[in-house]
Amino acid sequence: MEQGIFITFEGVDGAGKSTHAHLLAARLQAKGVPTCLTREPGGTALAEKIRHLLLYTGEVKLAPATEVLLYAASRAQHVNEVIRPALARGEVVICERFIDSSLAYQGFASGNKVEMVRQVNYYATDGLVPALTFLLDLDTTEGWRRIQERSESVAADRIEAKGLSFQEKVRQGYLQLAASERERIQLLNCSGCTKDELHQRIWTLFLEKFPTVLPRNEQVKGGCS
Repeated sequence: MEQGIFITFEGVDGAGKSTHAHLLAARLQAKGVPTCLTREPGGTALAEKIRHLLLYTGEVKLAPATEVLLYAASRAQHVNEVIRPALARGEVVICERFIDSSLAYQGFASGNKVEMVRQVNYYATDGLVPALTFLLDLDTTEGWRRIQERSESVAADRIEAKGLSFQEKVRQGYLQLAASERERIQLLNCSGCTKDELHQRIWTLFLEKFPTVLPRNEQVKGGCS
């Protein structure tokens, strides 16, 4: 590959973004494709500190503008320090969440103007847009059940603590984004689908979009993951 490919995974909490981002990265690496697996908020030392502020602020109530700007600040550092350098090296960059998350969570679900959130993040990323986004769509009730099961061993973060109705607003926001960008956003229904079935669908769609990504008769080592 002469230049990298930027892939993102999006969806409500509990949809399986982390699982399927890791599965895709592992399969590409096994095929010899240099791959960088990362996440948001986070991905760098500074961005991880911002992640803690955003998700585990205790009794502190973040102002809407503060939340938007903190996510954008974290993303700006992440893009500058991790994503763009990996793309320049010709790697496939797989990121759990990106700007679509801010549009869905801080825009549609939180009542901030979506176009304002978009413009702030356009500045933060210098206009970086994923080549392909997998939107894992899950019934909100099922997603909430998974969150509740997970919270038995891991405390719910600040976003998860906003409850089921907030998650439904997020989902509807995502669906609006998918309807407006059908070429980039692949909407995948997770209900009634096994993990392996969904992974195979993701793999097929990825190869359809990027048919020349796999190297011929060579194994390339590398990647930031």
